[in-house]
Amino acid sequence: MKFSVLHILPRRQRKTKEEMGAVGHDPVAATVLSPVMEGSAKTVHGRFRHKLKMPQILGFVPRPRSPKPIVESNPPQTEVVMDFMENLKENRLVEACQQLLLREDQLFGQETMTVEGLVQVCNEDDKDTLQKDYETLLLHLWMAVHTTFSSTPSGEHLEILRSAVETITLLEEKDQQWEGRPEGSSEAPVWRPHQCRHTHDNLLEKMVDSQMRNATVEEDNISVSSVDNLSTSMKREVCRMGKRLKEDVLRVARDIRDCYPPDFDVCNLYVRLYHQKFSARLTELARSGLDVDDCNYLLCWVNNYYPNDILKHKDLEGHINMESLGTLLSEKDLTTLEEQYLLQKESRVRTWFSKALSKEEEGWLSGKSPELIDGYCFCPLAIDIIQAVDGAMREARTILGSEAKAQRILCQLDSFLISYKKSLEEFVKARRENTQAVVKANLVNIEQFRDFIVRREESIPEEIRTSCMSTLADLRDCGYGYFTGPIHEELRVQYHRLWTQAWFTGGQMVLDEVLGTLDRHMQQFTDLKPICVEELLGRLHMEMMVEYVKRMMKRKMRLKDKEQQETAAKLLAEDSSKLSTYFTEAGSKICWLSEVLPKMAEVVRLQDPGSIQLEIVTLARDFPDLSWRHISALLSLKANLSTADVRGIKESLEVNRPSVTSSNTNPPFFSKVPAGKFWHMPS
Repeated sequence: MKFSVLHILPRRQRKTKEEMGAVGHDPVAATVLSPVMEGSAKTVHGRFRHKLKMPQILGFVPRPRSPKPIVESNPPQTEVVMDFMENLKENRLVEACQQLLLREDQLFGQETMTVEGLVQVCNEDDKDTLQKDYETLLLHLWMAVHTTFSSTPSGEHLEILRSAVETITLLEEKDQQWEGRPEGSSEAPVWRPHQCRHTHDNLLEKMVDSQMRNATVEEDNISVSSVDNLSTSMKREVCRMGKRLKEDVLRVARDIRDCYPPDFDVCNLYVRLYHQKFSARLTELARSGLDVDDCNYLLCWVNNYYPNDILKHKDLEGHINMESLGTLLSEKDLTTLEEQYLLQKESRVRTWFSKALSKEEEGWLSGKSPELIDGYCFCPLAIDIIQAVDGAMREARTILGSEAKAQRILCQLDSFLISYKKSLEEFVKARRENTQAVVKANLVNIEQFRDFIVRREESIPEEIRTSCMSTLADLRDCGYGYFTGPIHEELRVQYHRLWTQAWFTGGQMVLDEVLGTLDRHMQQFTDLKPICVEELLGRLHMEMMVEYVKRMMKRKMRLKDKEQQETAAKLLAEDSSKLSTYFTEAGSKICWLSEVLPKMAEVVRLQDPGSIQLEIVTLARDFPDLSWRHISALLSLKANLSTADVRGIKESLEVNRPSVTSSNTNPPFFSKVPAGKFWHMPS
């Protein structure tokens, strides 16, 4: 057997106990290759590069060694130094970059003096090698950045990206060092500047473009319920792009942001790039002539989903500058789409209102009485209209992103109320068999419309609110007047007996008869909703008070002396108490009306001109619509009051009226009482 290829090494010295202890129980000692064998491919096979065992030699029996006690020790670990390619293989980009920077410093730091001056002494082969290594590094660098969105973020992936970003910073710093070298220094390498930051930003732009482009043509694991159920291809495209944008910018904020230093402002950078791509595509779609449905959906994204669900997401808070982004569409494009939406929405609302009113009119004209709910006449028209307005307003606020723009829908309510008023007035004039029940049901509608406007007072433009309230006031007059008119017509004969000699002597209980007739009429309103009964009673209370004061000021009576004036004042106070008690118990809420007759009675009772003057000023303070014609008619009841006294009262009132009217809180009353032109006017 030949061993020519195996060089027998000289016998090595026996190891110490400590050295043997580290070996353990291995009976065969590892041999060390001789310098001749080391590195020789011909003499040593590849599998023997690290450890070579002695072959079995015929007749050679290794002497067994006695076991040595194992001594535990923690020898210091030798740090493994990796070369450039090994660092790249392990994605240790910072370490690989530092090695290249060191080689660059060493290569371009050698200078010598020549006739032309100080020049670098560089080996061209070394320069070429270094340049290629830089290219290899940059390739790994951009691959690390490019995979930002390629998979679910993991600790390893983020660490590689963080290493890549730090490498960019190192290369940028080296660029700045070369740019800041003194004038006359040697030339920079051909690969300088790398401009990695610029390349990085351009790469991000391409990545974002790819992400958004792919989103428009791929499912990308977006749930079927949220995308595929959308009715048009435009909706699906916008939805996919929007969802991709949201997912990516939130990933940046949650994970990627921590891989970048603050000066990169990476959240704003990504959001700006996605905003630009999304804006460009939506602008193309907006100008492509969208139908109504697609227009609405696009506006939803522009005015609601994008600014509220994405940009205002809690994970982006404090990391992006929304104001710097601007809107997704230009003002011109946005206005065009919003006008298209509003026109079609107004048309739909107007059509729906017209159909609802026509259906209601058909019911009126059919002779049928409205249904009873909880025992009261009921009509669903107001509820349906209000719900339609609320729904249209809510949708408009969402789609337009503006309360002010959505208020334009309310103009259709104003137009509807005008049509409603015209229809109801024409129906009431016809006096059909079901008119009373229909009016009762529509009084409920009118109160519901009024309550809706009052509750929305701050959000409804003043012009629209004023117009709606004016129309509703006319509707109330029409509805309540239908019932109060016949009542007053029957009471007219009894009104004429007020403030006559028969009333004064007490021979006839005029007011008791008036209230008896009124109570009989009120029995027909048991099926009228309480809120409407309250309003009806309030109107009757006011109208009867106005009629009473009007009869009082007709000057059919002249109270000659103190006794007659005190008697009339007493009767006046009693009538006031009867009226107030009846209407308060019936449900009227106009409590301030109970103050009118007692104050007038006090003027009738007093005899001292100074006291009368003070009481007149008080009456004018509480009721600033009290005119001098009214006062003059009231004073004319007192036959013993001289012209000089009346003139003094008038002058006092003219002096004190500007200071007494500001504290009044009572609604107008005396302005409803006609002032006759033939009343006594002292000169």
